Amino acid sequence: MSANRPPSPTRHFQRRREAVVQGLRLPSEEELLRGMPFFRESLAADIREFAKRLGSRAKKRRLPDLGAVVQCLDKLTVDADAEGIMLLESLLDTLPRGKAFPVDACRMRCGIYLAHLDFTVAGCRLAGEMARLALDDIMNGARPDTMSLSLGWAAATCDQEVLARPGRDATRSLHRHLAQEAMRIGDLFERAINEAGRVPDEAAAPGRQDPAGGTAVSSLGDHGAGEEPSSRKGVVVLRSIGNPVTADGKRVGREFADVLNRPLPLREVPDLAPVRAALAGEFPYAPALVDTLLGGLAGRKHVWLHPTILLGPPACGKTRFARRLAEELRAPFVPVSCGGMGDGAIGGTPRRWTTGEPSLPLAAIRQHGCAGPVIILDEIEKTGTSRHNGNAHDVLLGLLECETASRWFDPYAEANCDLAAVTWLMTANSAEPIPAVLRDRCRILRFPVPGPERLAALAPLILRDLFARSGHDPRWAAPLEPFEVEALSAAWGGGSIRGLTRLLEGLIEAREHERSRQ
Repeated sequence: MSANRPPSPTRHFQRRREAVVQGLRLPSEEELLRGMPFFRESLAADIREFAKRLGSRAKKRRLPDLGAVVQCLDKLTVDADAEGIMLLESLLDTLPRGKAFPVDACRMRCGIYLAHLDFTVAGCRLAGEMARLALDDIMNGARPDTMSLSLGWAAATCDQEVLARPGRDATRSLHRHLAQEAMRIGDLFERAINEAGRVPDEAAAPGRQDPAGGTAVSSLGDHGAGEEPSSRKGVVVLRSIGNPVTADGKRVGREFADVLNRPLPLREVPDLAPVRAALAGEFPYAPALVDTLLGGLAGRKHVWLHPTILLGPPACGKTRFARRLAEELRAPFVPVSCGGMGDGAIGGTPRRWTTGEPSLPLAAIRQHGCAGPVIILDEIEKTGTSRHNGNAHDVLLGLLECETASRWFDPYAEANCDLAAVTWLMTANSAEPIPAVLRDRCRILRFPVPGPERLAALAPLILRDLFARSGHDPRWAAPLEPFEVEALSAAWGGGSIRGLTRLLEGLIEAREHERSRQ
């Protein structure tokens, strides 16, 4: 062997393995998928070291919205348990994807931890991730050793479920997850077979045949009404920047370098059973609404909902429901308050102005690195009606139509972009101020109003949420005493969730006051 020849991947992997065993370095997520042992060959030690390093990084960057994450990481450095990992995973789902904080990598590591802690669903997902890694090895001409690990995890999760002797519901849930992973693995190998020996034609004309087979696909991403705006490789949202040789064009090109002419992923539809259980439990007065919205996702591969307006009186929980729906679907979301919005900036502002900015959906796509974010327009009826500087309602007419959204001309990028995969959720207290042409493009669903009979179910949920907002672990919230429930029933007659929240805030203050007197 030549002295200048680089070491083989096996020897390189072995040296890094020895450093991990000795506690000199923390293994990466991909290394763990490829069979690298945990830090110091201990799962608990790996969790603590990972939490310590990530917590230190988060504190140094001083990023907003990381307070709860840092608090959870600090606890994991002491108690490396499954409950803490699941809490961290749920907190990561609320953070935007980007370079500032490694959300996706952290979620992957949480899944690895949970799989090794015998969580069957996490094991199924881990098998799927290893299958994707094996496909990359195949496409690069390497031996896919990860495929045996993938199949091993799939078999292990089956064995865990059989040994646990679950009920029929749990068995069906497991089979559903395994079926989803098996379909993904089959799709990956089908694509590998179809693409074997074929040189991609990057200069193919619009309307070329989809490599996976089927109907022709336009280079601009045509989507019919009700058709799922997705592709197996992702969606190329922005293919070019207008006037790229000018100073402004170069600046805009740098701003969109991460998404320009690159296929961006779409969020896969998760198992809808736990999503429904979570939403119905948190909104016990709206199970029919939950079923209606989730029914629109049945049979889809990626998260996308028809433009929807949630119509209901103030403070009944519409905005929170829209946010929680996006969170449970694990889709990035952008909340926007429409109160007082008096121009058409939602569709973008030309770059020639000092206030130039991209359209709202394109900015959300750039922020999250996802072609299908959820945009929540709160109180859409309160948008200004003047057309002096444009009108948001008029702009939305084009953004809500798949045909025009797939070819949306962004005045800041000065180029067409494909925004058809964006989901639009809107809330409104009244439908009358909303133009008829806009209402015609949306599905209007009446949001139910909670009655006093829902107090026993709602109060504990709001109480835990108040504890979480104050920076405390929501599990610390003491359950309501019978006399407290009776007092709340006398003061709250149903309707406003905000009113019930204020009553519970007063109850917490009364508890603290009573505790200080003792």
